[in-house]
Amino acid sequence: MLTSFFNKSRPINFIIVFFITLLAFAVPRINLPFESLEIMDMVKLGGLLLALYASILLINFIAIKNSLTDTNRFEILLFSLFLLLLPHATVYSDVIYANLFVLLALRRIISLRSQKEVKKKLFDAAIWITIAALFYFWSILFFALIIASLALYTDNNLRHWVIPFLGVVTVLLIGTSISIVLYDSFFEIFKLEGIKMSYDFSAYNSITYLLGITLLVSFGVWSSFYYLKNIKKKKKVFRGSFKTIVFAAIIGFLIVVFAPEKNGSEFLFVFTPLAIILASYIEIIEEKWFKEIFVAVLILVPFISLLLEFLAKS
Repeated sequence: MLTSFFNKSRPINFIIVFFITLLAFAVPRINLPFESLEIMDMVKLGGLLLALYASILLINFIAIKNSLTDTNRFEILLFSLFLLLLPHATVYSDVIYANLFVLLALRRIISLRSQKEVKKKLFDAAIWITIAALFYFWSILFFALIIASLALYTDNNLRHWVIPFLGVVTVLLIGTSISIVLYDSFFEIFKLEGIKMSYDFSAYNSITYLLGITLLVSFGVWSSFYYLKNIKKKKKVFRGSFKTIVFAAIIGFLIVVFAPEKNGSEFLFVFTPLAIILASYIEIIEEKWFKEIFVAVLILVPFISLLLEFLAKS
């Protein structure tokens, strides 16, 4: 029943996904004194929520346009459920905007499979990733996706390998110019203090994080095994796109490891590739009973985690 409901594209699916996202967005702000908020504060909150909604629409576009999933909406449902599982991922604006720009880059990188307008796509992807790094430094690791994609498509055109670096230089030059005008400093806009890393995972020592991370890692590893196995059955033209998603998931987990502050927001970079991998796995499960249980667990655990956190605070 659960799987059949999201197996087809319906407007109600988006309404449910947007509602879950709104709930995840509201949970960490439940004690926020809204009566004392100024107009600019409300605008900033609205911008963050719109950025999350835009991310959902981008994920849906990337998955459907590149045949990463069938015409269902499991990937956006899972993304919204992951937000509810770790709602603190919706708190930090820099990470939310950085993830949005990474998604814009991912859209261009995956579309390289068509081998059309390659130079433009490489330049655009490099620009989006560099802009993302201005918000959250460690998102620069997604630049490796561009290099990996060029290797996957065995691109021997030397200019194609140079263009991404030109995109980075372009953003740095524009950023430096803006920094000089606004702050009378060359590097103020680049937030160099963000170039740190930490291996202190003690912040995850709570029932919410332990439950959420356990679900993401266990279900992610299990689904990835079948996802990788299933790539061989895909048309050759689409295999590169599927491998790109795997690389994106690995980079996302590396960001979690390197993140200087372990506050939950760093998992946002993992949610998209993991949602696509899990959605793809759900499609190939043949046993209907197992598919229903698998999806039911993914839906119930975020709500159970939310309830446990509420009980712990009360």
